Amino acid sequence: MQSFNRYNALAVATICAALLAPATSVRAEQSAADAAQVSRPKYQVLRYNEDWSGLAGQDLSQTGDRWDPIKYVALSDDGSIWASFGGHVRLRMESWENFLSASTNDDTFLHSRVMVHGDFHFGDRVRVFAEGKSSHVTNRGLPGGRRAGLDVDALELQQLFVDLLIPLNDGQDVTLRVGRQELLFGKQRLVSPLPWSNNMRHWDGVSASMQAGEWTLTGFATKFVPVKKYDVNDSDSGQDFFGVYFTRFDEVMGVGTDVYWFGLDRRATRIPAGSFNAVPGNEERHTVGGRLWGTIPEQRLDWDVEAAIQVGEIGAADIFAYMIATEIGYTFDDWHWFPVRWHIGMDYASGDNKAGGDVGTFNQLFPLGHAFFGYIDAIGRQNILDISTGLTMKPTKKLLVKLTGHAFWRADDADAVYNAGGGILRAAAPGAGADEIGAELDMLVKYPFTSHLVGTFGYSHFFASTFFEQTGRSRDVDFVYLIMQYTF
Repeated sequence: MQSFNRYNALAVATICAALLAPATSVRAEQSAADAAQVSRPKYQVLRYNEDWSGLAGQDLSQTGDRWDPIKYVALSDDGSIWASFGGHVRLRMESWENFLSASTNDDTFLHSRVMVHGDFHFGDRVRVFAEGKSSHVTNRGLPGGRRAGLDVDALELQQLFVDLLIPLNDGQDVTLRVGRQELLFGKQRLVSPLPWSNNMRHWDGVSASMQAGEWTLTGFATKFVPVKKYDVNDSDSGQDFFGVYFTRFDEVMGVGTDVYWFGLDRRATRIPAGSFNAVPGNEERHTVGGRLWGTIPEQRLDWDVEAAIQVGEIGAADIFAYMIATEIGYTFDDWHWFPVRWHIGMDYASGDNKAGGDVGTFNQLFPLGHAFFGYIDAIGRQNILDISTGLTMKPTKKLLVKLTGHAFWRADDADAVYNAGGGILRAAAPGAGADEIGAELDMLVKYPFTSHLVGTFGYSHFFASTFFEQTGRSRDVDFVYLIMQYTF
C-alpha cells in the first residue's frame, strides 16, 4: 500500500496520543464514577434519546465524571427549565488497496468529524434540540475524491427541531416533532442516519409518536437533506420520504414486532443513472413490511426475520419488488471461559429480469448497509443474495472481537450489482451471465478505553468472482481502518 503523506502521519500521531494521554486521569475519573452510583444514560446514536434528568439534584462536581456539570444545567430556580450539552470527536483512518477492484486505486487518508449539541427543556411539554457538525477528509485520491454524500460537510446544522408534548383525552400524550431530524427504525436495514459515514443523514419535516398500549407508533413526513460540502444544506424537494412505523416488545414472550409502511417520491434526476433496469421517470414507491425478533434464553438462541414488498411506479413502469432477511444466533456461554455467539444469516432482495418494462429491483431506501453486507460497502440490498456467518467473542469484559464471512450472488442475472449507496457497482452486460459476485471476510476489534473513549480496528477483504471477471476489473480488495471516538 502506498506510503503515508504528512497528513496521515499526523493522523497516526493523533490517534496514538488519544490512546496514551488520558490513561492516568481516566482511571481516577472512572473509579470516582463507579463510586458515585449516579443515574446516567448510555450514549446513543440518536443523542436526543438520552435522558440526563437523573442528574437533577446531584452535586455534579462530586459525581465522578468530568462532563456531568454540562450534562444537566438548571436554567431556572425550580429546575423546570434545564439544558444538557454534549457531542463527540471521531477520527477514522482508512487504507485501501484495489478500491473498486482496480489495481490503480490504492490510498490512505483520514476522516474527521466533530459534533456538538444542546438539548433544552422548557417544563415537561416543550423541548428544543440543536446539533452542529463539521466533517472533513484529508487528500482522498480514490474515485469520487472528497465526496459530498459521505466525506465532507464543512460546517452544518445537523439537527434542529422542536418537540411539543400534546396531551390527549384518554390520558395519553403525543410528541410532535418539527424541524431537521435524524431517523432510525428497527434494525436500520431500510432507514438509518448512517453513523458510519462521516456525514450522517438528516431530513427536514415533521414526525409524531405516541404510546398505545404496548405499541409505540411513529408517523413522519419529511424531505431528504443532501449534503453540499461547502454550502448550506437545504431540504431536497425532489426526494420526499414519509411513512408510519409500529413497534412493540412482549416482555413475557420475549418477542418483538415491527410493522411499517414507507413512501418515497423521487424525481428522475435523483435516481442513479441506469438503476432498476428502468426507463427514466419519476419514482413513486411504497414499502410495506414487518419484522419479528426475540430470544429463547433457555436454549441460548436469538433470532430475527424481516420482510417487505414494494409497489408503485417509475415513469410508466409498474414496480413489484421484495426483500427478506433472516438471522439466527447461538451463544456458547463458557467457550474457553468467555462467551461466543455464532450466527448464520440470509439476505435476499429482488432484481429485475430485463431492461425496460416493469421494475422488479428492490430499493433499499436509506439503509445502514455495511452492517449487513460487509464493511467494504461494495454490496447493497438490491438484486442480491447474501449468505453470511460469523462469530462474536468477548475474550475480556471490554474487548469485543467479531469475525464475519459473506458469499454474494445476483438475485437476477439480467440486473446490475448495486453498492451500499444504491448506485450501480457493475452493470449487467451481454454475455456476463454469471450469478457469482464474490465473497467478503470482515474482522472487527472494539475496545472501550473509558466510558468516553472507544477504539475500533477493522480489516476486510473482498474476493472478486466470476461476474467481476466477466465485466472488467477483478482485483481483490483490501480495506483497513482504525477509529478513535471520544464522546461526551
